Amino acid sequence: MQSQTSATISAPTDIQTGKQGKKLTILLELLQFIRPYKARGLAAIIVLIFTAAVMLSVGQGVRMLIDQGFVQQSLEQLKNAVFFILGITVLIAAGTFARFYLVSWIGERVSADIRLAVFNHVITLHPSYFETSGSGDIMSRITTDTTLLQSIIGSSFSMALRSALMFLGALVMLFATNIKLTLIVLTSVPFILVPILFYGRKVRKLSRKSQDSMADVGSYAGEAIEHIKTVQSYTREVEEKISFYGEVEKTFQIGRRRIQQRATLIAGVIVIVFGAITGMLWVGGSDVISGKMSGGDLGAFVFYAILVASSLATISEVLGELQRAAGATERLIEILQVESHILPPVKNAVPAASLPAEISFKNVTFNYPSRPDVPATDALTLSVEQGKVLALVGPSGAGKTTLFELLQRFYDPQSGTIALGGTDIRQLDPKDLRQQMALVPQQPALFSSDVFHNIRYGKPDASDEEVIEAAKKAHAHEFIITLPEGYNSFLGEKGVRLSGGQRQRIAIARAILKDPHILLLDEATSALDSESEHHVQQALEELMRGRTTLIIAHRLSTIQHADQIAVLDQGKLIEMGDHKSLMASCELYQRLVELQFKHLQQY
Repeated sequence: MQSQTSATISAPTDIQTGKQGKKLTILLELLQFIRPYKARGLAAIIVLIFTAAVMLSVGQGVRMLIDQGFVQQSLEQLKNAVFFILGITVLIAAGTFARFYLVSWIGERVSADIRLAVFNHVITLHPSYFETSGSGDIMSRITTDTTLLQSIIGSSFSMALRSALMFLGALVMLFATNIKLTLIVLTSVPFILVPILFYGRKVRKLSRKSQDSMADVGSYAGEAIEHIKTVQSYTREVEEKISFYGEVEKTFQIGRRRIQQRATLIAGVIVIVFGAITGMLWVGGSDVISGKMSGGDLGAFVFYAILVASSLATISEVLGELQRAAGATERLIEILQVESHILPPVKNAVPAASLPAEISFKNVTFNYPSRPDVPATDALTLSVEQGKVLALVGPSGAGKTTLFELLQRFYDPQSGTIALGGTDIRQLDPKDLRQQMALVPQQPALFSSDVFHNIRYGKPDASDEEVIEAAKKAHAHEFIITLPEGYNSFLGEKGVRLSGGQRQRIAIARAILKDPHILLLDEATSALDSESEHHVQQALEELMRGRTTLIIAHRLSTIQHADQIAVLDQGKLIEMGDHKSLMASCELYQRLVELQFKHLQQY
C-alpha cells in the first residue's frame, strides 16, 4: 500500500480546480512504482543510449558512401560503406528490440502495480467516500487511466527519451560537421519551443477534462445497464439513448478540441523545422558547389539535421501523450492520497473476540456526510444484553439501518459512544470488530461466481461439507442441487440467475457459516414465501440461540420472537419494551402493528 498524504473527502472537486496548475512534474509520482524495477529501467536506459549512439554513426556511413564511394568512384570503398551501414542497421535493430521489450515490460508491470495499489487502497476507504465519489469514476481511474499509463510508460516515455538523446547527439554532430549551417538550424528552435509550451498547456487541461468526461460516460452506461429492467419496464429506452448520446457527444467534443490542439502543434513544428532544413540545404548546396565543403559532409549534415527535426517532431507529438499521462497520474494519485476516516487504534487495541457480545449506544448523534443537516440518529441511547434479541421497528428513515452501519463502524458518530462489552468500538480494530458479526441485508449481495464461493464468503477456509451443511440449515440446499451444476453453478452478476428468495437464502447460509457472536438481520426473511419463511425462521431461531441479535423488523412474526423491541422515529428512541407493553403504551407501535394487520388481512 502506498503512503497516504493529506487529502479530504471533497478532494475530487477541490483537486480538479486547485491542481490544474500542475505540470508534467506530477509524473515524478510514478517513480515510486518504477523504483522496484530500477535494474530493468537502468538496462533500458543503457540500451537506449547505445542505440542512439549507433544511430548517430549512420551519418558517418553516409559520409563514407558519398565521399569515398560515389566521389572516388571506388567499388571497394562503396562496398565498405554499405557493409558499415548494414552492420549499424543490425545493431540498431537489436538495440531497438531490447529497448522495446524492457520498456514495455516495465510499462505493463507498473500499470498492474498501480491498478493493484489503487484497488487495495479504495477497498479500505470509509463508505462516506463513495457517497461523494461515483463508482464509475473510480472504475475509470483503475482501468482507463492505468491502461493509458501503460501505453505512456511502455512506449511514449521511451520515445521521448530516445528523441531527446537523438536531438542532443545529432546537435553535437552538426556542430562538429559545420558550425555555420548548425546556427541556421538552431534559429528555428525558439519558434518550435514557444508553440510546444503554449499548446502543451492547453492539451494538458483538455486531457484532464477528457478523462473526467470519459468516466461520466462509463458511470452513465453502467447505471443504465445495472437497472436495465427498470429502464425497459418504464419504456425509457429512447430517452436513455438520447441522454447517453449527449454524454458521448460531450466527450467527443472535448477529445476533438484536444486532438485539434495537438494537430496544430505537430503541423506547426513540421513547417518550422523543415523550413529551416530547406534554408540550410540552400546554403550548404551553395558551399558544396563553391568547394567550401564536400558532398559527404553535406550528406552527413542533412542526415543529422533530419534527426534533429524528426526528434523535435516526435517530442512535440509525445508531449501531448505525456500531458494525458499527467492527467491520468493526477487522477490516480488523488485516490491514493485519500485517507480513510475509519482507522484502527494506533496502539493498545482491545481484541474484540475477548469481549462479551453486549451492545450499547449512548447519546449517539450521527449525520451522513451527504446529508449534514439531517440527523440520522439524534442523541439515541439503547442497549442489548448478551444472547438477547432486539427488534428495531419504525417507519422508513427512522434510523434502523444507520444503527447497523454505526455498529459495524462504517461511520463514526459525531457525538456519543457505541460500545461492545463496555469497550468503545473505536478502541477496536475495525476488521476484528466486524469479524464478530454477520449481516444479512434485505437486498443480499451476491458475487459473480458460483454457489460455493458466495456461501464460503462468510468463512473462506470452510470445507465443502461445511458449506453444504450451512445451506441445508438455511433451507437453500434443495434448490441449489437443482441448479445445472449444483454448488458449482455460476450465479451471474449480483446473483441475477436466482429468484429474490433464493438469493436471500444464500445470504443466510453465508451468515450461518460465519458462526458469529452478533447477528444483524435486516428483515432477512422479507423476500421469502410463507413456507420458506417458516423453515428459514426455524433455522434463524436455532442460529440466534445464545447469540446477540439485532433485527430490523417489518413483520409481526419477526417482532414476536424478540426479547425487546425498540421503537424508533426520526433517529430517536421513542420507547422500548416487549410486544405486550408497547401495545399498551406506544401509539406509534400500535399504528405500525395495525398497518401490519391490515396488510395481512388483504391476503
